[in-house]
Amino acid sequence: MADTPPDRPAQAATGATSTPGKSATGDVMPDAVQPASLRIEGAISRSGANGHVDIDLATLQGLPVHRLATSTVVTDGVLDFEGVLMRTVMEYVGARGTSVTATALNGYQVDIPLTDFQDFDVLLAWSANGELLQPDDKGPFWIVYPRDRHAVLQDIRYDYRWVWQLVSLQVN
Repeated sequence: MADTPPDRPAQAATGATSTPGKSATGDVMPDAVQPASLRIEGAISRSGANGHVDIDLATLQGLPVHRLATSTVVTDGVLDFEGVLMRTVMEYVGARGTSVTATALNGYQVDIPLTDFQDFDVLLAWSANGELLQPDDKGPFWIVYPRDRHAVLQDIRYDYRWVWQLVSLQVN
């Protein structure tokens, strides 16, 4: 495996929790009952009374699924990822901001401009090479850029935006 990008802490493993809720419009949000869930909060229009929404794997898999084959700076060779486009997730929650702060299980955080999700087919991946991502190896979710399709994405500033073991997104 390749080394972690410089100045980027290793991302540790643990479980995620979830809570059900209602959207600001009163729509019942799906319960996040599986351990693999992603909390999204901040400048979103579709949140529970608690100001956030927890989206479970089944809900994400109900959105249009995409596949992406690309290399990474932290693995060998090309991996075949499966997930949903980040722009679709942002549309699903009604994101109204200009950036997201992505947080990993170990507290690693990075700000990502929402324009990345419009300019590139950035994936919220839940599997690689046909196997669900596990918390002890980059899971349950991993933000994956199509780095082999765009030379600009091979710049180190994008490497820092590949957040594995993703647990939350704060829309700013």
